[in-house]
Amino acid sequence: KAESNHTIGVEFGSKIVNVGGKSVKLQIWDTAGQERFRSVTRSYYRGAAGALLVYDLTSRDSYNALANWLGDARTLASPNIMILCVGNKKDLEDERQVTFMEASRFAQENELMFMEASALTGENVEEAFLKCAKSILAKIETGELDPERIGSGIQYGDATLRRLNRASGQRPKSGTECLGSSCRI
Repeated sequence: KAESNHTIGVEFGSKIVNVGGKSVKLQIWDTAGQERFRSVTRSYYRGAAGALLVYDLTSRDSYNALANWLGDARTLASPNIMILCVGNKKDLEDERQVTFMEASRFAQENELMFMEASALTGENVEEAFLKCAKSILAKIETGELDPERIGSGIQYGDATLRRLNRASGQRPKSGTECLGSSCRI
């Protein structure tokens, strides 16, 4: 039974965050970064507006896999994908194998945002999702990310409203929803 829970190696969830008075719904595909599921999980990058590359800072192997995950994200996702590198298990400082400076340098060299978090204590978990949503919204506002372009990873929250506004040439006035691999506006 336990094995059947990991048949495809992907878990799905969603999270709603508030960004500047807009409700943003992130659709989250947790691919677990496991090599045995790589052929399946690579398909989840297609059309993604954002990605959180989360490594275990107590595991050198997990950190070393970042380069592969980053390559997949940049190769398979939207060219304007927002990528946030997150070192998890910040609460296990005495077991740390990857320094903050080392990971920060990797992020800077690869033009990624970076932060550390702890899923156990909740430290910076909400902040990671907020940072992702804010970055995607900023890319929409600057025109770097076009919600009208197929494959942008962005979708309007209300399809009927979207059709009506498109027909009238107006942008929707509803809040924004981001769906992990896509954003709803």
